[in-house]
Amino acid sequence: MYVILVHFTIKTENVADFREAIISNAAASLETEDGCRVFDVCWDPEDETKALLYEIYDNPAAFDVHMASEHFKSFNETVTPWVADKQVSAWEKAYPENQ
Repeated sequence: MYVILVHFTIKTENVADFREAIISNAAASLETEDGCRVFDVCWDPEDETKALLYEIYDNPAAFDVHMASEHFKSFNETVTPWVADKQVSAWEKAYPENQ
């Protein structure tokens, strides 16, 4: 399994709009992408401008499908001006293997 972690820092004035947009993007990913297994959206309980995405895909090719999807492209174009910082890292899930 292929894991993607995305750490966002959102501009304060855009937090509410970003929250709405990321939840819509996550739902679309889970509903329309066969290779997307998990798309968790997390918020820092002490800093509303910090968000973390935890995404699991079958493999890197499934993540490529996500990146090429219209819903991701639209999301990315919309939220880019709202983001103060974004860090993305890829991981290989070791255990449990099929969850």
